[in-house]
Amino acid sequence: MTHPVSVGTPQRVAAADASTSTAEPVDELPASNAGTLNHLLHGPILPTLIRLALPTVAVLLMTTVLSVAETYFVSSLGMNAIAAASLVVPIMMLMTMVASGGIGGGVSSSIARARGAGSHDAAESLVWHALVIGVGAGALFTLAVRLAGRWMYSLMGGSGESLELAIVYSNILFAGAIPFWILMLMQSALRGAGNVKIPALIMSGGVVLGLILSPGFITGWFGLPRLGVAGAGVAQVLCNIVSLAVVIAYMRSTRSNLHLRPHPLRREHFSAILGIGLISTINAFMATLSITALTTAAGVFGVAAIAGYGIASRLDMLLIPVMFGFGTAAITLVGTNIGAGNIPRARRVALVNALFVAALIEVVGLLVGLVPNVWLGLFTDDPDVLAVGGHYLRLIAPLYGFIAINAELFFAGQAARRVGWPLTAGAIRFVFAVAAGMSVVIGHASLETAFLLVALGAVASGLISLFGFWRVRWGEEAAPLKP
Repeated sequence: MTHPVSVGTPQRVAAADASTSTAEPVDELPASNAGTLNHLLHGPILPTLIRLALPTVAVLLMTTVLSVAETYFVSSLGMNAIAAASLVVPIMMLMTMVASGGIGGGVSSSIARARGAGSHDAAESLVWHALVIGVGAGALFTLAVRLAGRWMYSLMGGSGESLELAIVYSNILFAGAIPFWILMLMQSALRGAGNVKIPALIMSGGVVLGLILSPGFITGWFGLPRLGVAGAGVAQVLCNIVSLAVVIAYMRSTRSNLHLRPHPLRREHFSAILGIGLISTINAFMATLSITALTTAAGVFGVAAIAGYGIASRLDMLLIPVMFGFGTAAITLVGTNIGAGNIPRARRVALVNALFVAALIEVVGLLVGLVPNVWLGLFTDDPDVLAVGGHYLRLIAPLYGFIAINAELFFAGQAARRVGWPLTAGAIRFVFAVAAGMSVVIGHASLETAFLLVALGAVASGLISLFGFWRVRWGEEAAPLKP
C-alpha cells in the first residue's frame, strides 16, 4: 500500500527539485521504474520529449503506410468496393480518435499523475479501470454501428452494392471493437508510465502483420480465402487480437513497469479517467464534423473541387502523427511532474513542447505554401484540381503552427486536467469551419472565401490557446488518488 503525499507539500517539492543522483526511488519501486520516474522528473525537457515522442511518431507513420496499402488493394476490386470502404473509414477514424486521443488521453494523464505522486498501486488500479472502460466502450460501438450502420451509410450517400458491401465490412470491423478499445487503452496506460518502446514495438508488429493479412484476405494471396473488401475488416480484427494478446502478456510479466491485475472498482478511479477523457472526445467529434462541412462545401463546385480539397487536406492529416506523438509525450511528462508537485516544470514542458512542435510543423507548412504543387503533383496533373488544392495550401499550410499550438496545449491540458481553454479554442476553429461550409452551401460564397474562414479559425485557435495557457492556473486538480 502506498502513502502518497498531498500536492504541494515540502517533501514533494523538494523531491522534484532534487538532482537525479540524490533522488530516492519513488514509492520503493524497482530500480528501472524509479529510474524512469527520475528521468521524467529531472531530465532535460526537449531531449526527453523527443525520446518519448519519436517511437510513437514513427509507428503512426507506419500505420499510414498500411492504410495506403489497404486502399490500393481495395481499389483493385472496383468502384463499389472503394466507395464501401470510404463510407466506413470516417466512423472508424472517429472511434480511433475517441479511443486514443480522448479516453486514452484520460488514461495516460491519470496514470502519469499517480506515478508522479509515488502512488504506484493507484496507477495499476487505473490500468484495471481502463480495461473495464475499454470493454464497455467497445461493446457500445459494436452495438451502435450494428443497429445504425445502414442508416448512417445511407445518409452519407451509400446505395446499392456499395451500401451492402459497406455494411458487411463495417459489421466485421466493429465486431472487433472491444479488443481494439482495450488495446488502445493499454497502450495509453504504458505511455502514461513513460514506456513508449513497448507500445511502438507492438504497433509496428501489428502493421507488419497487417501488410501480410490485409492483401491476403482481400485478394486471396498466400492461400488465404478471397474475401474482397470484407477481408480488410477480418485482417484488422485479427491484427488487433494478436497485438492485444502480446500487450496483455507483457503487462502480466515482471518486465513491465505497469502491471495488469484485478483491483476493486472505485468511482474516483473511473472519474479520473472519464472526467477528462469524455470531455476530450468532443475534439474528435468536432474534427470529424469540420472535415464533413468542408467536403460538403467543396462538393458544391464539383468533383474537381472535392478532389482538390481532399488531396490538399490529406497533408493536414499526415501531420497528425507528429502532433499526436509529441502530444502523448507531453501528457506523460506534464502529468508526472504535476503528480510530483513540480508545477513550474510541468508548465515549462507544456510550453516548450507546443513551441517546438509548432516550429517543426510550420517549416513544412511554409515550404508547401510556397510550392503547393510539390505535394499536389504527387497525385494529379489536372489543372482544376491543382487550382483548388493550391489555393487551400497557400492559405492554410503557412498557418500549421497555430494548429499545432492548439493541439499540443490541449494534450498538456489533459495532463493538467485543464482543457477548458484549448477546448474552447478548438470549438471556435470548428465554428469557423462550419461557417465556411454554410457560406458556400447556403450563402453561395466562393470556395476561396470558405478557405479564408478556415484560415482565420486556425489563427484564432492558436492565439486563444496561448492566452488561456497564460491565464489558467495548474495544480489544484492534481491531488493524487488513493490506491
